Amino acid sequence: MSDPFFQPPSGTDLPRYAGVPSFMRLPYLPADHPRRADVDIGIFGLPWDGATSNRPGARHGPRALRDASTMIRERNRATAQEPFKTARIADLGDVAMSPVDQDEALGNAQSFVAGMLAQNIRPFMVGGDHLCTLTVLRALRAARGAPFGLVLLDSHTDLYPPYFGGRTLTHGNPFRQAIEEGCLDPTRCVMAGMRGTSYNTADFDYGIERGVRIMPIEECMDLGWTKVMQIAREVVGTGPTYVSFDIDFIDPAYAPGTGTPEVGGPTSFEAIKCVRALRRLDIIGADLVEVSPPFDNGGITAWLGASVMFELLCAMQP
Repeated sequence: MSDPFFQPPSGTDLPRYAGVPSFMRLPYLPADHPRRADVDIGIFGLPWDGATSNRPGARHGPRALRDASTMIRERNRATAQEPFKTARIADLGDVAMSPVDQDEALGNAQSFVAGMLAQNIRPFMVGGDHLCTLTVLRALRAARGAPFGLVLLDSHTDLYPPYFGGRTLTHGNPFRQAIEEGCLDPTRCVMAGMRGTSYNTADFDYGIERGVRIMPIEECMDLGWTKVMQIAREVVGTGPTYVSFDIDFIDPAYAPGTGTPEVGGPTSFEAIKCVRALRRLDIIGADLVEVSPPFDNGGITAWLGASVMFELLCAMQP
């Protein structure tokens, strides 16, 4: 599987601060590149936060994550994996998403992912706010013809009904909308890490009624993260599963650069352990969303996000 073309340059050959940044220094392959059809996993950015309900800034996440991810090396010391050797991974660029027209923005993103899937490229989306995930789920549903499972690591369920009188989708709605549209099988959806204040119980009520396994932070902390992820694996089983990681899953002491932080979450190491526990699931796509550089301190959130991305890439492989 190892292909020299898809190997990032080593920091021992070219300093990691040098060159044009791409995700993890991988080759950048625009739509017309002759090697694009060879890609196994395509990383792409959705630089859009038009569905943010309070503090914007996640539109700048993909750029910050590209820069931070140049620090990533080739080998996962803990798992002994070398993901750039066992899969052909590339940076497929960013989707042009209108900052003022939600329908156009989401439509462009969904079309982009549909093109990837037509080339048998597994999508790895970097947001952007969490509504960006809905575009990937829609494209996967259209391509596969059947709903699939979900592992969500987040401090929010994102199962609320649309805001502002039921007219507007926001980053608080993507998974409710995905269930309603038949993208997700709710009985194979697990959500872990939920915490913080809430408007009401509409999100939990909806999820529980439809069979979603919701694990609030209190349950997670009582059980321990190893047991939490064991339950997650049991819920999604061996079927096709999408993994979505909101950076606000992690306690803001470690990841302050996000629009809706919630105190009392896992440490950075606990979060990485959760991702490693996903290995050997049938992961059909993944994302890392809601990194908001304007609220970051010294780039620590972007660096943590890039590290989680690397772990997700490892989890997507044997």
